Amino acid sequence: MPAPFIWLALIAAVAVPVIAAIMSPLLAWRDPVYIAAGFAGIAALALILFQPLLARGTLPGIPLLVSKRAHRWLGTLLVISVVIHIGGLWITSPPDVIDALLLASPTPFSIWGVLAMWCVFAAAAMAAFRQILNLRPTTWRITHKILVAVIVAGSVAHALLIEGTMETISKIALCVLVAIVALFTLLRR
Repeated sequence: MPAPFIWLALIAAVAVPVIAAIMSPLLAWRDPVYIAAGFAGIAALALILFQPLLARGTLPGIPLLVSKRAHRWLGTLLVISVVIHIGGLWITSPPDVIDALLLASPTPFSIWGVLAMWCVFAAAAMAAFRQILNLRPTTWRITHKILVAVIVAGSVAHALLIEGTMETISKIALCVLVAIVALFTLLRR
Protein backbone atom coordinates (compact mmCIF):
# COMPACT_ATOMS: atom_id res chain seq x y z
CA MET A 1 0.00 0.00 0.00
CA PRO A 2 1.43 3.45 -0.89
CA ALA A 3 2.81 5.41 2.06
CA PRO A 4 0.70 8.55 1.48
CA PHE A 5 -2.47 6.45 1.53
CA ILE A 6 -1.48 4.85 4.84
CA TRP A 7 -0.76 8.22 6.44
CA LEU A 8 -3.98 9.77 5.10
CA ALA A 9 -6.00 6.81 6.37
CA LEU A 10 -4.44 7.06 9.84
CA ILE A 11 -4.94 10.82 10.01
CA ALA A 12 -8.56 10.48 8.88
CA ALA A 13 -9.17 7.66 11.36
CA VAL A 14 -8.19 10.01 14.18
CA ALA A 15 -9.36 13.38 12.80
CA VAL A 16 -12.91 12.39 11.83
CA PRO A 17 -13.93 11.18 15.32
CA VAL A 18 -12.25 14.19 16.95
CA ILE A 19 -14.01 16.65 14.63
CA ALA A 20 -17.33 14.86 15.14
CA ALA A 21 -16.84 15.04 18.92
CA ILE A 22 -15.99 18.76 18.71
CA MET A 23 -19.29 19.33 16.88
CA SER A 24 -21.33 17.28 19.36
CA PRO A 25 -24.33 19.13 20.75
CA LEU A 26 -23.75 17.35 24.07
CA LEU A 27 -20.77 19.63 24.75
CA ALA A 28 -23.10 22.61 25.24
CA TRP A 29 -24.07 21.40 28.72
CA ARG A 30 -20.63 20.34 29.91
CA ASP A 31 -18.06 22.35 31.81
CA PRO A 32 -14.53 22.84 30.41
CA VAL A 33 -12.89 20.35 32.79
CA TYR A 34 -15.30 17.59 31.78
CA ILE A 35 -14.78 18.39 28.09
CA ALA A 36 -10.98 18.30 28.52
CA ALA A 37 -11.26 14.96 30.33
CA GLY A 38 -13.37 13.54 27.50
CA PHE A 39 -10.99 14.71 24.82
CA ALA A 40 -8.04 13.32 26.78
CA GLY A 41 -9.81 9.96 26.56
CA ILE A 42 -10.24 10.38 22.81
CA ALA A 43 -6.55 11.31 22.51
CA ALA A 44 -5.60 8.19 24.47
CA LEU A 45 -7.59 6.01 22.07
CA ALA A 46 -5.87 7.69 19.11
CA LEU A 47 -2.44 7.14 20.68
CA ILE A 48 -3.26 3.47 21.15
CA LEU A 49 -3.77 3.24 17.39
CA PHE A 50 -0.22 4.45 16.70
CA GLN A 51 1.61 2.61 19.49
CA PRO A 52 1.77 -0.87 17.91
CA LEU A 53 2.73 0.57 14.53
CA LEU A 54 5.60 2.50 16.10
CA ALA A 55 6.71 -0.44 18.23
CA ARG A 56 7.06 -2.61 15.13
CA GLY A 57 8.48 0.13 12.95
CA THR A 58 5.78 -0.35 10.33
CA LEU A 59 4.88 3.29 9.69
CA PRO A 60 6.23 4.28 6.27
CA GLY A 61 8.97 6.87 6.17
CA ILE A 62 10.00 6.47 9.81
CA PRO A 63 13.27 4.63 10.47
CA LEU A 64 13.09 1.86 13.06
CA LEU A 65 15.21 3.67 15.68
CA VAL A 66 13.10 6.83 15.39
CA SER A 67 9.95 4.71 15.50
CA LYS A 68 11.05 3.03 18.75
CA ARG A 69 11.81 6.41 20.33
CA ALA A 70 8.45 7.76 19.19
CA HIS A 71 6.80 4.67 20.72
CA ARG A 72 8.34 5.57 24.09
CA TRP A 73 7.32 9.23 23.82
CA LEU A 74 3.78 8.40 22.76
CA GLY A 75 3.62 5.89 25.60
CA THR A 76 4.39 8.75 27.97
CA LEU A 77 1.72 10.87 26.27
CA LEU A 78 -0.71 7.96 26.63
CA VAL A 79 -0.10 7.83 30.39
CA ILE A 80 -0.53 11.62 30.61
CA SER A 81 -3.76 11.44 28.59
CA VAL A 82 -5.15 8.74 30.88
CA VAL A 83 -4.21 10.76 33.97
CA ILE A 84 -5.90 13.88 32.54
CA HIS A 85 -8.95 11.78 31.59
CA ILE A 86 -9.32 10.34 35.10
CA GLY A 87 -8.25 13.56 36.84
CA GLY A 88 -10.80 15.64 34.96
CA LEU A 89 -13.55 13.15 35.69
CA TRP A 90 -12.47 13.15 39.34
CA ILE A 91 -12.79 16.94 39.50
CA THR A 92 -16.26 16.89 37.96
CA SER A 93 -17.61 13.82 39.76
CA PRO A 94 -15.48 12.21 42.49
CA PRO A 95 -18.14 9.66 43.55
CA ASP A 96 -18.35 8.25 40.01
CA VAL A 97 -14.56 7.88 39.80
CA ILE A 98 -14.41 6.25 43.23
CA ASP A 99 -17.14 3.78 42.18
CA ALA A 100 -15.23 3.05 38.97
CA LEU A 101 -11.89 2.55 40.73
CA LEU A 102 -13.53 0.26 43.29
CA LEU A 103 -15.22 -1.64 40.43
CA ALA A 104 -18.56 -0.78 42.03
CA SER A 105 -19.89 1.34 39.17
CA PRO A 106 -23.21 0.25 37.69
CA THR A 107 -21.93 1.19 34.23
CA PRO A 108 -19.96 -1.58 32.48
CA PHE A 109 -17.86 0.93 30.51
CA SER A 110 -16.25 2.03 33.78
CA ILE A 111 -14.94 -1.43 34.55
CA TRP A 112 -13.38 -1.76 31.09
CA GLY A 113 -11.84 1.71 31.39
CA VAL A 114 -10.35 0.99 34.81
CA LEU A 115 -8.94 -2.33 33.60
CA ALA A 116 -7.32 -0.61 30.61
CA MET A 117 -6.03 2.22 32.83
CA TRP A 118 -4.24 -0.11 35.25
CA CYS A 119 -2.69 -2.00 32.34
CA VAL A 120 -1.47 1.27 30.80
CA PHE A 121 0.16 2.15 34.12
CA ALA A 122 1.64 -1.35 34.44
CA ALA A 123 3.06 -1.30 30.91
CA ALA A 124 4.54 2.16 31.50
CA ALA A 125 6.04 1.09 34.82
CA MET A 126 7.54 -1.99 33.19
CA ALA A 127 9.09 0.18 30.49
CA ALA A 128 10.37 2.76 32.97
CA PHE A 129 11.91 0.17 35.27
CA ARG A 130 12.96 -2.34 32.64
CA GLN A 131 16.62 -2.17 33.65
CA ILE A 132 15.84 -2.53 37.35
CA LEU A 133 13.41 -5.40 36.79
CA ASN A 134 16.10 -7.21 34.80
CA LEU A 135 13.55 -9.23 32.83
CA ARG A 136 14.66 -11.56 30.11
CA PRO A 137 13.71 -10.23 26.66
CA THR A 138 11.20 -13.04 26.14
CA THR A 139 9.53 -12.40 29.50
CA TRP A 140 9.43 -8.67 28.79
CA ARG A 141 7.93 -9.18 25.34
CA ILE A 142 5.24 -11.64 26.46
CA THR A 143 4.24 -9.57 29.50
CA HIS A 144 4.13 -6.36 27.47
CA LYS A 145 2.03 -8.03 24.77
CA ILE A 146 -0.46 -9.33 27.35
CA LEU A 147 -0.79 -5.87 28.88
CA VAL A 148 -1.20 -4.32 25.43
CA ALA A 149 -3.91 -6.84 24.52
CA VAL A 150 -5.84 -5.94 27.68
CA ILE A 151 -5.29 -2.21 27.08
CA VAL A 152 -6.69 -2.48 23.56
CA ALA A 153 -9.63 -4.72 24.51
CA GLY A 154 -10.48 -2.62 27.57
CA SER A 155 -10.14 0.70 25.77
CA VAL A 156 -12.21 -0.41 22.80
CA ALA A 157 -14.94 -1.83 25.05
CA HIS A 158 -14.84 1.33 27.19
CA ALA A 159 -15.21 3.61 24.17
CA LEU A 160 -17.90 1.54 22.46
CA LEU A 161 -20.07 1.29 25.57
CA ILE A 162 -20.07 5.03 26.28
CA GLU A 163 -22.80 7.07 24.68
CA GLY A 164 -21.26 10.51 24.72
CA THR A 165 -19.74 13.17 22.55
CA MET A 166 -18.04 10.78 20.11
CA GLU A 167 -20.16 10.19 17.03
CA THR A 168 -21.15 6.52 16.79
CA ILE A 169 -19.99 5.51 13.30
CA SER A 170 -16.59 7.23 13.43
CA LYS A 171 -16.06 5.91 16.97
CA ILE A 172 -16.80 2.35 15.86
CA ALA A 173 -14.49 2.75 12.85
CA LEU A 174 -11.65 4.02 15.05
CA CYS A 175 -12.18 1.22 17.58
CA VAL A 176 -12.22 -1.44 14.85
CA LEU A 177 -9.03 0.00 13.36
CA VAL A 178 -7.34 0.08 16.79
CA ALA A 179 -8.29 -3.58 17.33
CA ILE A 180 -7.16 -4.69 13.85
CA VAL A 181 -3.81 -2.87 14.10
CA ALA A 182 -3.18 -4.28 17.57
CA LEU A 183 -4.10 -7.83 16.54
CA PHE A 184 -1.96 -7.61 13.41
CA THR A 185 0.99 -6.32 15.41
CA LEU A 186 0.63 -8.66 18.37
CA LEU A 187 0.26 -11.77 16.24
CA ARG A 188 3.02 -10.88 13.77
CA ARG A 189 6.44 -12.33 14.49
